[in-house]
Amino acid sequence: MALKLGQAAPDFTLKGTSGTELKPSRDLEGKSFILYFYPKDFTRVCTAEACEFRDQFAAFRDLDIPVFGVSRDDLSTHEKFKKQFNLPFELLSDTSGKVCQKYDALVPLIKMPKRITYLIDSEMKIAGVFSDMFESKGHIESMLKKLNK
Repeated sequence: MALKLGQAAPDFTLKGTSGTELKPSRDLEGKSFILYFYPKDFTRVCTAEACEFRDQFAAFRDLDIPVFGVSRDDLSTHEKFKKQFNLPFELLSDTSGKVCQKYDALVPLIKMPKRITYLIDSEMKIAGVFSDMFESKGHIESMLKKLNK
């Protein structure tokens, strides 16, 4: 079950492919952003989802909405994935799965991240959510519709 609309978005600190740590309450204060969780770099559907975010990146950039992808892959794998597919957004490494767990983005028992996308508003509240393990394109379309209202 995903976090609910209006619920406070859990804060966290994760290392990203830019070489810095992201802490939303500090680094994104007063700014809305997209946080999308996905199972694994270089898998078919995850690659399609990342490439769809890449292809739609200008729309998010024009709205001043940063995009962050999160999985349990390590930074080295994320860096290769980002480079190979020319991803213009940050990938965050949650090797422990603790942030995935805070966002109810872990499949029980196997502890693999679910495919779930959150729009977090400028007050660090959940403003939009899309969860579908097997459909990646809908995540981006759903967030853009929500943002363009």
